[in-house]
Amino acid sequence: MHSPVILYQFTLCPFCNKVRAALDLKGIDYETVEVSPRTKVELPELPEEAPRKVPVLRIGSDVLYDSTDILMELDRFFPNEPRLLPTEPATKETAEEIEAWVDEQFIKALPTVIYGSWSNAARAARTIGRASKFGFFQGMGVKLGGPAIMRLVAGRILKKAGRTDGHAWIQECLDQFESWLGDTNYVCGNEMTMADVAMLGGITCVDEFPVYKDILSRPKIAAWHERLVEMRRDAVA
Repeated sequence: MHSPVILYQFTLCPFCNKVRAALDLKGIDYETVEVSPRTKVELPELPEEAPRKVPVLRIGSDVLYDSTDILMELDRFFPNEPRLLPTEPATKETAEEIEAWVDEQFIKALPTVIYGSWSNAARAARTIGRASKFGFFQGMGVKLGGPAIMRLVAGRILKKAGRTDGHAWIQECLDQFESWLGDTNYVCGNEMTMADVAMLGGITCVDEFPVYKDILSRPKIAAWHERLVEMRRDAVA
């Protein structure tokens, strides 16, 4: 019997969605704790060097942080199939490189689209307010003040990346991912890896936004996505 698994998360955090996707695909039972983005008081005690941000995964007395590190550690705690890290060195290296690219490009581009217009920023604030377990006044603060903050965040990300168009950035990412996918079932071949999990987490994060339909309008990505969704559905059934 495994120790209790608890994921400390934030609803619209794509890095948290990565971890949730990994846990689901491996069929791991877990609880979630929604963390206030302002106070973060819900987080467990962390090592001194750990940043106070989500996701954090507690497995019994072990506390893991950083979404990439969590994905790389899950096979050690839960060696059941499917594995997230390939055993073949070259494939493992490719999976790690693509997973890092997902973090640095695709996931970084997502907020510029989902927060990039007033309507989407308001939608995001409503999603956060609905999913959170915070008090009434804090929830209303997210819904009313959140859109303006989110718009600022989107603008800062674009400026730092030297870009002006978040949608064009997303399309470039999808072109790159399709080129890696090629004619195989998964991005590193015929077996799912942490690279697929990372991309799935990012896409799942925006399933309430118009960009979700844009992503799945690409047949190759839609077929890949359906394979993973079905695998995830079977694993948690």
